[in-house]
Amino acid sequence: MKRNIVIATVAAIALVGGGTATALAATGDDESSAAAKKSSVQLKDDNRDDDRDDRDDDRYDDQDDAKENTAEAKAAKVSAADAIDAALAKHSGTAVSAELDDEDGGLVWDVDLLKGDAWTSVQVDPGTGKVLGSHTEQDDDGDAKRVAAALKGASVNAEDAAKAAGAKGTVTSVDLDDDGTAGAWEAETSGAKGAESDWKVDLQSGKVTADKSDSHDDSDHDSDDNDSNDDSDGSDD
Repeated sequence: MKRNIVIATVAAIALVGGGTATALAATGDDESSAAAKKSSVQLKDDNRDDDRDDRDDDRYDDQDDAKENTAEAKAAKVSAADAIDAALAKHSGTAVSAELDDEDGGLVWDVDLLKGDAWTSVQVDPGTGKVLGSHTEQDDDGDAKRVAAALKGASVNAEDAAKAAGAKGTVTSVDLDDDGTAGAWEAETSGAKGAESDWKVDLQSGKVTADKSDSHDDSDHDSDDNDSNDDSDGSDD
């Protein structure tokens, strides 16, 4: 969910500009990977896949995802709110997102800060709270202005939203709502058994409500798949 507003526009520009924006995004990935290698939290690579990859069964994917979510959430001793606080202690700006990233087994908090027309991505060690690295990109697409406008007058910042969502589980990401107009933060939490839940945190009241949009999308997709299967199975006699 990290910086969805900016990423969406960057993707659109890449289609027109021949991939220039894609190269910019790749640079950010390289920075995160380098920071992850220095992280104090290195997850064990459990390769007990045996023949599961050969089985077309969603249950195994769900189980593996749950285990991964649980391992990452437990390994992160530094909360999303603390990671944001650490990033802001080193760099000025407004926190727009924080996401717990696993880069080849190295875990980092990736915090995005906005200041004027500049985005700064700060990598924070989830074990110690130490800032591992950062990089800054200029934003010339108007996304920074839209984000700033969405947050103007907001009573609840990203750190507050992370703390509020923390009552629902271990926060693994917090970000401004996709379109920047819904007046809410989006937060993702991991439960004790690794189950992920999505929440919205109101920009003014800080009220936390369940985000049902993902489940609706999944159900619509399942419905479309079923309709497709029905059509393929049907025959004209």
